[in-house]
Amino acid sequence: MLQIQSPNQRPSSPLAILNLGFRIFFVGGSVFAIITMLLWMLMFTGHSSMQTADINPLYWHAHEMLYGYAMAIIAGFLLTAVKTWTGIMMPYGYRLGVIFGFWLLARIGWSAVGLAGNETVWLTLAIVGDMGFMLLSAYAVIKAVLAVKQYKQMGIVSKLVLLTLGNMLCYWSIFSGEQSYFRVGIYLGLYLVVGIVLTIGRRVVPFFIERGLSFDSDQEVKVKNSKLLDGLSLGSFLIFMLADIFYPQPYLISISAAVVALVNGVRLIGWYQPRIWQKPLLWSLFVAFLGMCLSFVLFAVQPWLNFAHSIAVHALALSGVGMMTVSMMSRVSLGHTGRSIHTPPKTVNFIFILMVFAFIFRVVMPLVALEYYLTWVILAQSAWIACFVLFGISYWPILAKQREDGLFG
Repeated sequence: MLQIQSPNQRPSSPLAILNLGFRIFFVGGSVFAIITMLLWMLMFTGHSSMQTADINPLYWHAHEMLYGYAMAIIAGFLLTAVKTWTGIMMPYGYRLGVIFGFWLLARIGWSAVGLAGNETVWLTLAIVGDMGFMLLSAYAVIKAVLAVKQYKQMGIVSKLVLLTLGNMLCYWSIFSGEQSYFRVGIYLGLYLVVGIVLTIGRRVVPFFIERGLSFDSDQEVKVKNSKLLDGLSLGSFLIFMLADIFYPQPYLISISAAVVALVNGVRLIGWYQPRIWQKPLLWSLFVAFLGMCLSFVLFAVQPWLNFAHSIAVHALALSGVGMMTVSMMSRVSLGHTGRSIHTPPKTVNFIFILMVFAFIFRVVMPLVALEYYLTWVILAQSAWIACFVLFGISYWPILAKQREDGLFG
């Protein structure tokens, strides 16, 4: 039976886009994904340069992809999902606007660093924005989780706290002049985001597959899960993460990465259903996890085949961050605005295919024909930008409108 909220009980916000976290952060994150990649394309092709010796342009790019784009999508997801998990209302309206405002302040600061001069002012703006955004987001999640004693969510909470520390390391590196801290902050951020994807993905991907395929089937669809695989996945990933960041011993990295790939490959086989290829909101999640498995295979063989470590890193980022976030946004934006997840916009196949092309151009083609590296990177950047432009055309109007069923959210 449809739940009706009375006008007296219903929360309200000045704009629909501020109703829940997923709306404003999915819009802001996707806009930023276009802008920051355009800036990076200009830097990468030599049409612009950073006017500072304190920040490596590669680190600037990595920081904004992780602590800018990825953190926006994670915040949007958690500031929505925690309401479902705990039953406690998350920030909305002006309170949500303040959290988003801090995130936006940081993105303006980082975009201006090296491009507009007066580096100290912009970095000060950025650190105030980032710390305000991350601390307020973590506080909202932690408060709700502790209020209902859902201690099983503490794994997610701990990763949010560590992500805040990782971001602080990046700033400490700039102000102290110790570049090594920036590398640790970047890799810690990437692997913590991947850890969140592995944790949340283990919950939602099987659930989405079961729901999506059972909807138009006479039989209830069930997929396989295993607590043993869950433990092996997170345990081996933790060893890999610590090894690659702090103790880059080739044998340890290869073995731990191979175990992560194998365990998640077995997990993926248990989730597989042939009919997922008929539903883009399902095959995209499956392909994202498959890309992560292939990424860990690359990490396992990289020390011995001697290709660039950055290829494996970009493989993990494009699959575990790029494809996974776009796929999750595409589904969540429908379900939480009262629209049918079974009839997504007709453009979604093209959105996901463009991200697959970004993966192929940035990861596969440099392994096949390294002499055209610059061309492959530009094509990957172009596919990324086109993916988010198409996402914006398809989803921004949905995210900016009130729910069609009259509920708040």
